[in-house]
Amino acid sequence: MCEEHVILYDGVCGLCDRLNQFVIRHDGAYKFRFAPLQSRFAVEALSSYRKNPRDLDTLYVISRYRTPSELLLSRSEAVLFILRELGGMWRVAGPLRFLPTSLLDLGYRWVARNRYRIFGRYDACPIPRPEDRGRFIETEAVVRGSVSIASP
Repeated sequence: MCEEHVILYDGVCGLCDRLNQFVIRHDGAYKFRFAPLQSRFAVEALSSYRKNPRDLDTLYVISRYRTPSELLLSRSEAVLFILRELGGMWRVAGPLRFLPTSLLDLGYRWVARNRYRIFGRYDACPIPRPEDRGRFIETEAVVRGSVSIASP
């Protein structure tokens, strides 16, 4: 059985949406599932790791989800893990793991601070395409201050 990993992302971030679409296109082994940070799933998962679920500037990956070796990765470590797991030519980013995490996270934080300006922001979490909905643990949309939740 293939190990499953969960990407926790800012559901209204244009960059995060592009990352998800990139992963879906290149994840032929269906290793990754997705959940917006604004979802109940993400709030519960991050709370169990004593992380602030309101920190929308951080991308997380729960690697080996629901196994004894489950691990929470964040920021640059999460991004490098995703690329490594996708394999193929995306592994060229592998040597970056030898750089200090603090240096990589410095670059990550710059991108995170500027992501809405550069990549845009949605009013609500985009709804995944019907063929991709099974990969999303929980889809949440913010509608005029209220939150509606649809599970696949």
